[in-house]
Amino acid sequence: MPIIRQYDQYRPEMKNNRHSLNLNIRGISESPTLTINELSKKLQKSGKTVYRLGLGQSPFPVPDAVVNELKHHAHEKDYLPVKGLDALRQAVAYFHREKDQVDIKAKNVLIGPGSKEFLFLLMLVYYGEVLLPTPCWVSYAPQAKIIGRNIKLIHTSFETNWRLTPQQLSDFLAAEKDQYKPRLLVLNYPSNPDGGTYVTEDLKKIARIARKYEMIILSDEIYGQLHFKGEHVSIARFYPEGTIISSGLSKWCGAGGWRLGTFAFPAKFDWLMNSMAAVASETYTSVSAPIQYAAVKAFRGGTSIERYLMHVRRILEHLGEKSTRILNLGGIRVHPPDGAFYLFLDFNSRAAKLQKRGIQDSSTLCEKLLLETGVAILPGEAFQRPAEELTARLAFVNFDGAKALAMSEAIPPGEALPKNFGEKHCPEVLHAMQKIADWANT
Repeated sequence: MPIIRQYDQYRPEMKNNRHSLNLNIRGISESPTLTINELSKKLQKSGKTVYRLGLGQSPFPVPDAVVNELKHHAHEKDYLPVKGLDALRQAVAYFHREKDQVDIKAKNVLIGPGSKEFLFLLMLVYYGEVLLPTPCWVSYAPQAKIIGRNIKLIHTSFETNWRLTPQQLSDFLAAEKDQYKPRLLVLNYPSNPDGGTYVTEDLKKIARIARKYEMIILSDEIYGQLHFKGEHVSIARFYPEGTIISSGLSKWCGAGGWRLGTFAFPAKFDWLMNSMAAVASETYTSVSAPIQYAAVKAFRGGTSIERYLMHVRRILEHLGEKSTRILNLGGIRVHPPDGAFYLFLDFNSRAAKLQKRGIQDSSTLCEKLLLETGVAILPGEAFQRPAEELTARLAFVNFDGAKALAMSEAIPPGEALPKNFGEKHCPEVLHAMQKIADWANT
């Protein structure tokens, strides 16, 4: 049973009621990332060793300074403004001015319960075609489908580092022969699912194309601060009038369960921001008050936050390089990441061997890999790649982030981590990589 659907067996109550579902919902299952996480837990409880590389959750603890702010504000109990705590909106605007060199004002910032919710609201209130370069994050397309938006997939390739090229975007738009059709282009970098990013020259060219076609760009920069060199560049620098920047606490601050996301809008997009706020007022009302107060510290940053990020980046870069090397030696094509904690694996060079084992699509590949090795990763199909393409995504997060962070803090900034750092402090990740490589060559 394909892994992106197999968790349905634990939800039999859904099968008898599908005739009453909204047509846009039919065929949509639980998010594959959450499904694989629950399935991994189930297998572990049954006594199996599972390498949990499916769910992209930061392994690192929330910075102490931010946790202390949460404790300090635990007594805050009032509903906050639907657009967010003013001090937090100021802090987010400051964050984008300092980090991204984009002139964001506090009045153009929205605070919500995770950027995932904001993306849904954006597609709900903006009536336009949704352009998704693939592979793309698992929830972009399902959200657009739920709302009933027209989705156009633009498939990238291994040869272009899974990035949308300016020429590809230009050719795609020219072929549509409708220059001013309302469009929302979703870019995500450093990327989930492959950890890659865009070079500045390509961002400038994509910005010029977007300006020509008057497109809105949703730049999902939730992993921006996890660029390994600390050199993330926002496309909003080159297309400020049409780019919405999405960020939050879940990835670079390790606070996924806190559920706080941010959108920073162009100055002239108040019509769109106010519409999203109106819908928010009728749905979630506002984000938890203590979380918002604590987030002010995170976005204002400071020495302790920068030190935390330096160590996190150094560890992830080390693991990304080692993991890539092991997989490449095993004949699996994969690009080294530029940031975040993901790799997008291409098994197609092993297609003949895998087909002899009954593996002809990415879902079967991941199912057999999990059952035969205990390594849980997600099929390329979940990231809108063709089902028959033998690709998959893994998140190299199956290690004790607090322990690794403590070990890194003992090594002076500017120095490389010891060559055996991964083997000593993150062995589960490297064991899993070797298992994947060995399995692919069985």
